[in-house]
Amino acid sequence: MYAVFRTGGKQFRAEPGARIRIPSLDAEAGDTVTFDDVLLASDGDEISVGRPTVDGAQVSAEVVGHGRDDKIIVFKRKRRKNYRRKQGHRQGFTEIRVDEVIL
Repeated sequence: MYAVFRTGGKQFRAEPGARIRIPSLDAEAGDTVTFDDVLLASDGDEISVGRPTVDGAQVSAEVVGHGRDDKIIVFKRKRRKNYRRKQGHRQGFTEIRVDEVIL
């Protein structure tokens, strides 16, 4: 049993027991969150594709914690103009553990 849901402008595949890093949510560690924006769901035999979402399908998960990804370096340069800009960025994330997929 699995589902594909959308949050934070991205799509994620969820299976019960899976740990997923999603864009930051405003929830505390230990809270339960529910995602209603399910695009595709499967119970093992049959696949339901939403138009645009699957009616009545939900993904229930528990917030494990928050963190920040590895640093990426953004470097801009223009040749012969003595123009250089260096900037670092660390994207925040929320780690969740999927409890169940409700179809």
